[in-house]
Amino acid sequence: METATLTILFDNYPGLPGLQTLWGFSALIRTPARTVLFDTGSNGRALLKNMRALDIDPAGLDMVFLSHAHWDHIGGLDSILELNPNVTVVIHEGFSRHLVHDLQGLCGELIVVGSEPRELAPGLRSTGMLAADPPEHALVLDLDESLAIIGGCSHPGIERLVEQTRSADGKPVRWAIGGFHLMYSDASAIARAIASLRQLGVTEVVPTHCTGDAARAALRQVYGAGFIEGGVGRRIELVPRRL
Repeated sequence: METATLTILFDNYPGLPGLQTLWGFSALIRTPARTVLFDTGSNGRALLKNMRALDIDPAGLDMVFLSHAHWDHIGGLDSILELNPNVTVVIHEGFSRHLVHDLQGLCGELIVVGSEPRELAPGLRSTGMLAADPPEHALVLDLDESLAIIGGCSHPGIERLVEQTRSADGKPVRWAIGGFHLMYSDASAIARAIASLRQLGVTEVVPTHCTGDAARAALRQVYGAGFIEGGVGRRIELVPRRL
């Protein structure tokens, strides 16, 4: 894959001035194959406001990937579907069967991922649903020699998502992006998670949303130049890493 880009559209951490911050997460991923909205934040009006400010047209989306069913990740879905009813929506089988039934009539195509990894487009796939409370899947980008993983809240554990991705592919996972769900973790649990990421070969991290201030500070200290700031409006080039 050529260089992919990721732009954070919704986050509780500020990034660029003039954009709204609320609890939740959403990001736009552009690859040569697809333009993907990863999660939709907690509020559709705020999501669309930020998209307009960043000159991003919802009608140009090919796919909406929903990591898990919590309100702060699916709250903006209706607003996107109203403007782009033909978009493909990707969820996993842990979502409510009532939501699954309703979405079948509200979007262009509905893809329901099981527990196995699922290719969605060239260079794009789901990790497959991992058991947690709630169950969750992450989006994997193939950057030629390495992989990037984007998680919503990483309820199964960010290190578990990385390990699942690496074992399914054999390629190193260099990028870990999104919510790492360490906001309620103590210092020892944070240190263990960071040590696991390092051991698994992750070299660049973009921790935001529910990662928590303490974990972000620890990640910044450990990763140094490999720590990339998140926040609303940040645009990150996921350059394929030459090994």
